[in-house]
Amino acid sequence: LQEENASLRSKINKLQILSEAQADKMRKLERKLEENKIKEEKEAQDLEAMVQHVEQNLQLMTKRAVKAENSATKLKQENALLQAQLKNYKAENEALRSGQSASLAVMKRNADIALQNLLTVITSSQSSIKQLVSGAESLQLVADLLKSIDRISEVPDDGQ
Repeated sequence: LQEENASLRSKINKLQILSEAQADKMRKLERKLEENKIKEEKEAQDLEAMVQHVEQNLQLMTKRAVKAENSATKLKQENALLQAQLKNYKAENEALRSGQSASLAVMKRNADIALQNLLTVITSSQSSIKQLVSGAESLQLVADLLKSIDRISEVPDDGQ
């Protein structure tokens, strides 16, 4: 019985030592597990922060893309407006050139008509001038005749 007791005590001691070793091992594993949990939590927080940072960058890039699209749309509209204005200006320029040619033709026609009228006026005024000169010569002749009549009437009465 004593042997059995001693053997059992020996087994109990061995089991206690084994139990303590296992308990130490268990505590070490628990600490390691706790450290791993903390490490994983930190990694999860880091990943969450990174995801948030990426989301913020995506939002900024989206805003920039929307702004760029709006700007591009505005520029396209402005370009279309400027193209239309350019087309109108070209058409107006062409119309002015055509009008200028037509205007030059009208001016030339008017100048020809004015020249013909001027030549007619010159011809008729030459005739009128000739008539005026002839009338002036006739008036001079009449004036000379009247002077000579005055001289005749001023003859002295001695001879009567």
